[in-house]
Amino acid sequence: MGTLKVKNPVYPVLSVISAVVILVVGLVTAKTAASTFFAAGVWLLFLAFGYWKSCLAVLPIALIMSAIFCGITYALSKDAVSTFAAANRILAVSVALIPGLALEPMLLVRNLSGLRAPRMLTLGMMIALGFFPLLRKETQRIREAMKTRGAGNALNPKIFHRAFLVPLVVRLVNISDTLALSVETRGFSADDKNYTVYRDVKFAVKDAAFAVILVAGSVLAVVL
Repeated sequence: MGTLKVKNPVYPVLSVISAVVILVVGLVTAKTAASTFFAAGVWLLFLAFGYWKSCLAVLPIALIMSAIFCGITYALSKDAVSTFAAANRILAVSVALIPGLALEPMLLVRNLSGLRAPRMLTLGMMIALGFFPLLRKETQRIREAMKTRGAGNALNPKIFHRAFLVPLVVRLVNISDTLALSVETRGFSADDKNYTVYRDVKFAVKDAAFAVILVAGSVLAVVL
């Protein structure tokens, strides 16, 4: 995931809003050709704004998922329009993933803090962003420990419960406590007191241009 990050991404909050807009417009117009052109246009828009790694990353996802869901839809309905709509929905979901794949999570936290969002929201996001990478690492460590000790096949319910699930739950409890203490010892508080952001995220001209182009494309897709 780190290799998909963009050096100068679009304004973080705008990235989240754009993902929602892309998904909604794509689903609403799924039965029309405008949906296909809209998804292709937004993909090119992200490409022009430097999201080429994420744009390329979603292509195989879109192709594979489109083939699967279109095949299932056509097999069940025998309707070309429904199949076409299913393909457009997959395209909309795939393109909507692009800003999330390329956005550095900490930038979003800084952006929300700069906008004076509720501290419970930003603190919860900080803990969550630190939790999931640790969860992935702990899962890998437990799997490696199972292999080293010859615990057996993890698909066996008894082995899975004793050798994987129990250690994972214990580690998750410890990790959650550690993350909560880490936030507290660094002086973070849930109270809406005065605070500063070390690197505030600014809304730039390119962000305004991105928003204008996206809104114009969305309106055209819905109208046409």
